[in-house]
Amino acid sequence: MNSTNERLLHLETNARELRRFRQRYTLEEVRQEPHLEWSLRYGLLEVIQIVIDISCHIMSRYNLGVPDSHAACMDLLYRNGFIDEQTHQILLGMVGLRNILAHEYTEINIDYLYSLLDRIDDFVRFIQKIRSCI
Repeated sequence: MNSTNERLLHLETNARELRRFRQRYTLEEVRQEPHLEWSLRYGLLEVIQIVIDISCHIMSRYNLGVPDSHAACMDLLYRNGFIDEQTHQILLGMVGLRNILAHEYTEINIDYLYSLLDRIDDFVRFIQKIRSCI
């Protein structure tokens, strides 16, 4: 198994765990329990980072260019047909969110983070698109 496939499996596992988190905890519970908020933040940060890692690995593996940022990496994936425009736009937003989560540039609205649990299928679509190209 190559490292892209290993990363895709890790992303699948994390997406499944975020779905379970959404089924198990309400927004109110997450607001009241700091450890749940931390779990949500970390879970989202990790799935976004895995997407970035996969994207950067594909850049290198297929010699698609040398991106100067994570957003540029997503641009190159899109321009080279690995992802469609909708996925590209979603990933650009995720890259921005990852920077906020990792570096805490600004306070993050927990309601917004929790709402992202309804967007887990975006990660699943990314997995499917990448698998169809490699």
